[in-house]
Amino acid sequence: MMGEPVTVVVRRHVRPGSEAFYEDWLDRLTSAAGAMPGYLGSQFQKPASPGNPYVSIFRFDSLETLDAFERSELRARYLREIAPHVASDAVWDRTTGLEVWFEAPKGTVVAQPSPHRMALVLVAVVFVLVLILNVALDPIIGHWPLALRLLVTVVLQVLLMTYLIMPRVTRWLARWIFPSTKTAI
Repeated sequence: MMGEPVTVVVRRHVRPGSEAFYEDWLDRLTSAAGAMPGYLGSQFQKPASPGNPYVSIFRFDSLETLDAFERSELRARYLREIAPHVASDAVWDRTTGLEVWFEAPKGTVVAQPSPHRMALVLVAVVFVLVLILNVALDPIIGHWPLALRLLVTVVLQVLLMTYLIMPRVTRWLARWIFPSTKTAI
């Protein structure tokens, strides 16, 4: 069984004067995390004003692979290295499954995808998926009432997009969909 993708938003206050070290640390951590199984990518956002936290967003393909990362020696080593440069422990928020399709909670700073590019990707994916589902299902349920056929098609489409298609498409096209963000944890 395939696990649900998980997104973690981390907020961390950096000590004044340690910003350059912290940003270099994020770059190195991101590079190292790229070799971890299930790692799907990450982004970070600098504080909008002094005193605000850095926000890091990273994704894993399942809760199991995130847990493996959280228990890894790699993560422990990097956390020991950054401890003198941060003002307090990081605050972590996790979201899984369908939650990643919806707007982040109020106050969460998340890099915004290009709405035009995201719309283009969604139109292409939805069109191709609906076409394939209709052609494939017509011989099986083509004689069913319209509402029931539509329900089956929509349920299959949402499940396929949430658990199979969009996690992969988003990972493959992340740099194009999020053109102005820097990748890091």
